[in-house]
Amino acid sequence: MKIIHQVHPEDFSKYNTQQIRDKFLLENLLVPDSIECAYTHYDRMIVGAAFPVNKPLQLQTYEQLKSTHFLSRREIGIINIAGQGQVSVDGENIVMDKQDCLYIGKGKEHIVFSSINNAAPAKFILFSCPAHTNYPTRLMKPADALPAAMGSLENNNERVINKYIHNDGIQSCQLVLGVTNFKKGSIWNTMPPHLHDRRMEAYFYFDLAEDQRIIHFMGEPQETRHMFLNNEQAILSPSWSIHSGVATGNYSFIWAMAGENMVFTDMDPVPVKSLK
Repeated sequence: MKIIHQVHPEDFSKYNTQQIRDKFLLENLLVPDSIECAYTHYDRMIVGAAFPVNKPLQLQTYEQLKSTHFLSRREIGIINIAGQGQVSVDGENIVMDKQDCLYIGKGKEHIVFSSINNAAPAKFILFSCPAHTNYPTRLMKPADALPAAMGSLENNNERVINKYIHNDGIQSCQLVLGVTNFKKGSIWNTMPPHLHDRRMEAYFYFDLAEDQRIIHFMGEPQETRHMFLNNEQAILSPSWSIHSGVATGNYSFIWAMAGENMVFTDMDPVPVKSLK
């Protein structure tokens, strides 16, 4: 499991493009018939993916966790971004369609991912945080998520944010998670931008055409940097960094946060005119 260490903003301002990509970009998470994970030192979040094509995949523990099972001291949120799949949680089989969200709480032992049809396999994106208590396993469909309409077509950022795991939705210890889908003609996300001084955030971009690109902006508001991302890549955002992006085509993204505050609206706005 790849380990991602924290970066100080003063160091970040001196990084070149490759250093930024090495420290914040998560590539090659979706490997057929494999589970790939990265352990970050940003609130100890693990970001990963399970891509079962020809066989079921069991979520094993890792040496870095020093635990009997992956969820011995953790919780996990899962979004399926592709074909219909199934997750077995201690023998309970749960079918997941595209953009369904599954929360599994601390203490569950046997988690197995599989695809219903290997010609159209599921792709499960995983976000896991340390947990101090047990919350029940729960599946939520997009239609049951709490929607928030944001932005406008005039500003090229009209979008719907589906909130799955949050104070008024699926209960968790510290994980907050949702999916943002864009209206036709809109390409800007999280603009105007904001900071989260009390939590980190990770984005996973998907449903972007293979010949298109995401331009992701990060850094302190007066010391920003950018990088180009491909479809189905993830990026980490420290608490001191903005996290905003624009694309050359339509796309969606999963956002996941961990930290000490689970209030969705707890953010520090950054005026567009102050960005540098």
